[in-house]
Formats: sequence, C-alpha cells, structure tokens
Amino acid sequence: MTREEAIVRLKESKKIVFFGGAGTSTESGIPDFRSSGGVYDTIPEYVLSIDCLLREPERFFAFYRQNLLFPSAKPNRGHQILAQWEKEGRLLGIITQNIDGLHQAAGSRQVFELHGGVKKNYCMHCHKEFDLDELPEEPLVPHCTCGGMIRPDVVLYGEPLDESVVYGAVELISEAEVLIVAGTSLVVYPAAGFLRYFRARPLIMNNKASTPMDERADLILREGFSEAMAWMDSECRK
Repeated sequence: MTREEAIVRLKESKKIVFFGGAGTSTESGIPDFRSSGGVYDTIPEYVLSIDCLLREPERFFAFYRQNLLFPSAKPNRGHQILAQWEKEGRLLGIITQNIDGLHQAAGSRQVFELHGGVKKNYCMHCHKEFDLDELPEEPLVPHCTCGGMIRPDVVLYGEPLDESVVYGAVELISEAEVLIVAGTSLVVYPAAGFLRYFRARPLIMNNKASTPMDERADLILREGFSEAMAWMDSECRK
C-alpha cells in the first residue's frame, strides 16, 4: 500500500482505532520513564510492585507521589484531535498504556487503559472509591475512614491486566479498519502483543525511533505526536 492509499483509507474510514504509549504525553510535561536514562533505568521494578505496596507502603508512595503524579498536566493537541475524531464518528476508540488520564481529560470517552489510571483510587479494605484530588498530601500513605489503605487503581508489577479491559481492547482492534500506533516502543508485553489482532490495513506508525512493528507499517511518521496528528487531521479534511 502506498502512502497516498493509506491516507485515502484514513480519510474515508469510520473505524479508526488509536493505540498509544508514553510518547503521547511527553508534550504535556509527563516524562517517558522508559527512554534511555529515564527513571526506570535507575530503580528496581520492585518499587512499583504489589509486593512493595503491601510490604513497604511508605517506600512505594514516596516514589509514586514524586514521579507518577502530574496533576497540572493538560491534554495536548494530539489528545484533542483524537477526541474530536470520536465526536465526529470517525474514531472507534483508544487503547493506551498510559495511566495519566489525559485522553479522558481531552474529551475521549471510549478509552481502554491497559495499566489503569492514577485519577482513580480505592480502599483495599472496603473498596470505597476516591478521585485523585480527594487524597490528602499528608500522611504519605493514604487511608480510608475504615482504616484500610487507599491505593491507586493502576496495574503494578506482579499484577495481571484487567480481563475486561483486555477483552475490550482486543475487540476494538479486531474491528478497526485503520490502526494508528504512536508513542510506544512496542517492546513491553503483553501490551505490545495486542497489535497482532489487527488484520486490516493501513497500519500507521508514529514514533521518533524505530520499532519491531515498522516492517508491517503502511505509513511511518517520525514527527512528534501532536505534529503527526495535526498533519493527519489536515489531510483528512482536504
């Protein structure tokens, strides 16, 4: 498939699906911790594991609060374009590896968060739910009025992905006529394996660096996320 043919199908399709990773949020001021020299290069996975949360909650929350919470982050132009496409009936939905909630903040409604999200929290004892802004800054480890520890609704190391989210994401990709993948290295499993359920064309890849899936792509864009989304949006409106 030529570049021109890929754009024509993108323009005509009403079944576009977007699959994104950390690179879609860097323009919003959230670091890509998995890049070379990132935080994940210097800390053990244990610090963000369920074992650490249960055995050393102070250590877990000290790292989590300092490095994974960005309450002032705002959706960027790429997030906004995807939300607009959904409103126009062109985008079926979004699958994201991110936990920042920026897609929802931009207005997207059909979002499958493979690793959960920091905006949602719950008591591990009574299961009462808390929004992020309901959690006090002190004490370091938040507790419910029932005495139970409040944890973020994110998938930690040592925990499985939510089955309903996995099923929804697989179903969404299987229905897609066009799949756009952006801001992800596609080396972290099981998330990277979701792309095997896409059997249509075109596959559009938007990453600044090469990925293992580039050889399958019909169109490769090396621009930043917002720039690439703005270009695709412009092409679709010609």
